[in-house]
Amino acid sequence: MSTRRPSPLAGRKPTKQDLAAFATADPDSIDDVLPDSAHSDPLRLLIVGINPGLWTAAVNAPFARPGNRFWPSLHRAGLTSRLVDASRGLDPEDEQDLLRRGIGITNLIGRATVRADELGREELQRSGAHLIERLEQLRPRTVAIAGITAFRAAYALPKARLGLQDPATIEGWPARTTLWVVPQPSGLNAHASVPSLAENWREVARSAGLEHTSSD
Repeated sequence: MSTRRPSPLAGRKPTKQDLAAFATADPDSIDDVLPDSAHSDPLRLLIVGINPGLWTAAVNAPFARPGNRFWPSLHRAGLTSRLVDASRGLDPEDEQDLLRRGIGITNLIGRATVRADELGREELQRSGAHLIERLEQLRPRTVAIAGITAFRAAYALPKARLGLQDPATIEGWPARTTLWVVPQPSGLNAHASVPSLAENWREVARSAGLEHTSSD
């Protein structure tokens, strides 16, 4: 049973006024996609976005803005049963599909902004440290952070590259948890496409021991 709240907009598309209102929303108002019981099986994969966009905050659903490549690429990689449309809220069936597969979703920072580059370095570093603390409870097998620029700032690794990371370079990172950094799936990232992102997710899925099927 889901503990996530439904879209505050009751399934309708956000207006400009709605989006403006969520620019000043409670920083902790965005719900994660995570098991609701401490006795649930450990996550195989925890996907970590940088922070919610205004659309995502307005409908309380991860990567919800139309044009974001996250859900199409995840489906193409075979990690969802169907192509998810979260633009008006996340369907509980889609949430449960992820959790049954051992996939959770959270953010480094809960505060909604128009763009991720509005976040400050200190805010990112505090949130990066908080993520490490949360890993002790969540105990995922693999973590995939979506956004190299924010990752570099959060962990003071200016030369970090996309792909598999060395956990030993991050103080406090649990050695048992594999770490990947994948491209930001936002439509603003001109260097990523649905096919290229899908290949990234396939690599991450193999690392996490997730079963996946090609949707090509």
